[in-house]
Amino acid sequence: MDIRYTNRRYLDALQERVLIFDGAMGTNLQAQHLSATHFGGEQFNGCNDYLVISFPQAVEKVHRAFLEVGVDVLETNTFRSNRITLAEYGLQGRVIEINRTAAALARRLADEYSTADHPRFVAGSIGPSGKLPSADDPELSNITFDELADVFREQATGLIQGGVDLMLIETSQDILEVRAAIAGIRQAFEQTDVYLPIQAQVTLDTTGRMLLGTDIAAALTILEGLHIDVIGLNCSTGPEHMRQPIQYLGENAALPVSCIPNAGLPLNVDGEAVYPLEAEPFSQALVEFVEKYHISVVGGCCGTTPAHLKLLVDALGGPSLNARRRRAPRPLASQPRLASSARAVAMRQQPPPLLIGERCNAQGSRKFKRLLLAEDYDAIQEIAREQVEGGAHALDISTAVTERSDELHLMRQVVKKLASGVEAPLVIDTTEPEVMEAALKTAPGRCLLNSTHLEGGRAKAERVFDLARRHNAAVLCLTIDEKGMAKTAQEKLGVARRLYDMAVGEFGLRPEALVFDTLTFTLATGDPEFANSAIETLEGIRLIK
Repeated sequence: MDIRYTNRRYLDALQERVLIFDGAMGTNLQAQHLSATHFGGEQFNGCNDYLVISFPQAVEKVHRAFLEVGVDVLETNTFRSNRITLAEYGLQGRVIEINRTAAALARRLADEYSTADHPRFVAGSIGPSGKLPSADDPELSNITFDELADVFREQATGLIQGGVDLMLIETSQDILEVRAAIAGIRQAFEQTDVYLPIQAQVTLDTTGRMLLGTDIAAALTILEGLHIDVIGLNCSTGPEHMRQPIQYLGENAALPVSCIPNAGLPLNVDGEAVYPLEAEPFSQALVEFVEKYHISVVGGCCGTTPAHLKLLVDALGGPSLNARRRRAPRPLASQPRLASSARAVAMRQQPPPLLIGERCNAQGSRKFKRLLLAEDYDAIQEIAREQVEGGAHALDISTAVTERSDELHLMRQVVKKLASGVEAPLVIDTTEPEVMEAALKTAPGRCLLNSTHLEGGRAKAERVFDLARRHNAAVLCLTIDEKGMAKTAQEKLGVARRLYDMAVGEFGLRPEALVFDTLTFTLATGDPEFANSAIETLEGIRLIK
């Protein structure tokens, strides 16, 4: 998909050199020992984001301190500026105002410090909502994908109005929320007709996983196909605990990679978080990441001060932007994978083939159908786990039954249960695009859609490819057109080409997102017309490959 950027200055700069973000806003605000009066009264006490209105001098002081030491990018003071978190202070009705004001403040200062040789950029900070849509928790997950996307759409709109150069999704703990944030940001782009780069950063704990279990390979698989521009890590740990996942991104991500760690793991000292990593080892670690793992963006998160960033700027060449800060090339492409909420699975298994478990299919399993009609989702989860233990790499899910008309509801419930309890990607098996969409908005991972074709013309295939584009799904394509199942190898190739041209040329899917099923006719009918069906299928596979 060709992306039309209104402002791509940040991406142009990334082509030339490593860019350095600022450090911790919260840590440096805390050091100013602000009172409730600075926050605008007791009701808003502790709401750092509201300071851009109640006492902007404090925020400006932090921004200036980082600009003075030579950083390239300021983050807006909007980490919690969405309607869900602002509601804790009764500020949910002022989302646009707060984000626009914070962005305008950072914009004014970035422009003041910019020179022809050293432009400064503003990243619109979008932190988590406090909800965990992937969780199996009645309170934390009581929000839909669309509702969450709208929360982020509103915040992004304010940031765009204030003049940011890029959108920064950061400190993300639920991969489904990241997907919703990206969807919401894209809605804001369409609403404002301003299109900016998106940098998405997840947070891993010391075990190398997000809060709900997503590892770095799964995060990369899920996010890289959503047409973001930079992928990376921030917060949670110091650089040492990020070494292995950053190495993985450096070696496998085709996108530029960012790394913005804390100043070490926090220590509890007299009830306050203290970050122990000093400036020199902090900067040394990030310089190593740049040189060894080809990281394109570095900076500091919690606990980092201007002193940390000054050493980092100096170590990477300072504002003169010398050769040491030239950005290393990325891998040309990543390997095709599906992903559950926790782990990635290669679509090209070694040894082949990719095995898809079929026992969660109401058309093929009486047991599953009986459990589905009873809505016994715990037992359904056990069927899924048994298949994974038996060697299935992915699980086919079909919930269409003649006894009930609520396929969409059943699909959503099954996907929700399996996504949180089974470490295998899901194959969404339905003929209805509405059911596919519901599944994709419920499943945190990267799914395979089963399936699309051209039997009724282009309309349904267009809907499926559009869903795949928006949610980074792979698509199973059947060689069926308006005349029916393609019989000869050449006919199969012709249908496959039409589907490929639609998916890749018109909807911007990556070629490796497509799986072709060349189909075959029954061989034992005795009909001479189909005597060579197996040969035609095998030859069709060869031609398509």
